[in-house]
Amino acid sequence: MLRIAGEFSGIACEPRRCVASRLFPKRHMTHSSTILPGEDPASIDQAAALLRDGELVGMPTETVYGLAADALNEAAVAKVFQAKQRPSFDPLIVHVPDVTSANQLALFGEQAERLAEAFWPGPMTLVLPRRLDEQGKPIVPDLVTAGLNAVGLRVPDHPVALALLKKSHCPLAAPSANTFGSISPTLAQHVVDELGSKVGIVLDGGPCDRGVESTVLRVTDAGVEVLRLGALPVELIEEVIGGPVSVRKPSSSPGLEAKPAPGMVDRHYAPGTPMRFFDSIQAQDTYELTGRWALIYVGKVPAHCERFDVMRNLSESGDLSFAAASLFSTLRELDGMGLDGIAAIAVDDEGLGRAINDRLKRGSA
Repeated sequence: MLRIAGEFSGIACEPRRCVASRLFPKRHMTHSSTILPGEDPASIDQAAALLRDGELVGMPTETVYGLAADALNEAAVAKVFQAKQRPSFDPLIVHVPDVTSANQLALFGEQAERLAEAFWPGPMTLVLPRRLDEQGKPIVPDLVTAGLNAVGLRVPDHPVALALLKKSHCPLAAPSANTFGSISPTLAQHVVDELGSKVGIVLDGGPCDRGVESTVLRVTDAGVEVLRLGALPVELIEEVIGGPVSVRKPSSSPGLEAKPAPGMVDRHYAPGTPMRFFDSIQAQDTYELTGRWALIYVGKVPAHCERFDVMRNLSESGDLSFAAASLFSTLRELDGMGLDGIAAIAVDDEGLGRAINDRLKRGSA
């Protein structure tokens, strides 16, 4: 097991976090889970002790909130699958505090080392061959990797997550802290609302800055493949490796075979309310609406949209970073309004827009 020294250094409130706190205020907690302030060293101590005891903790990251467990404790990892109602064919991402720790769990080639140096800490997951222990067994258990010989690793860019990783002295398997396939949580209260008493403690690190999950890359001798679009734009990856990367499409059917990375089924990140994705604002004009519908868009207020009962602009200025950060919170808000449908309009399919469109498409699948 990893033994990593480190101390908590506190959190500074970043501008976007402060704005998001006003947009999405915390609701009164009605479940038995406990939300603790993530900037408090005593909260970190308590959460780390639970993780070492094989229990689950809600953990903030810069992307979404994760449901954390000791990645080397199979009984604890099994609780993650049970709490999320997650199929065993869907592997988990393992979070570590630094590149040195990642090297203890997986084999890094030159390309992977270059990517890690460029983007860690940050919203990038690398899928790499597992390391073996002295007995020839993989260090990361099969349950974490869905039996595959590769493991997804990430160094999160969030002070609370890093403090917890250092204090718990173990790598953390931490998929999004929600029921499998539903909207990912970007606030501590979202975790409580969704999982209730299935998680005893949720560390509150404020609203997630990125708001969509990490970009998952598989690095092999054949090159770099994007297994899941995410908060790290493909264009930045191509700049670092000096060439194009391929982007794998989600599966048209969940199936029972192991997936090479999480978030690869075609319907995912989905609200309970039916959702429809349109390539442009004009494309929705002829679609017949029955009942009460909401419209989600980015940028200038669309003309001739009076037929929608609710309208939500993720960013009036067209800032895709802000749009991504508010996407899942907006979907959760609309999902609780008793609407008959949600219409979502595509953004420009480049940079971070590719990940936003990916989430909207799969929420509509």
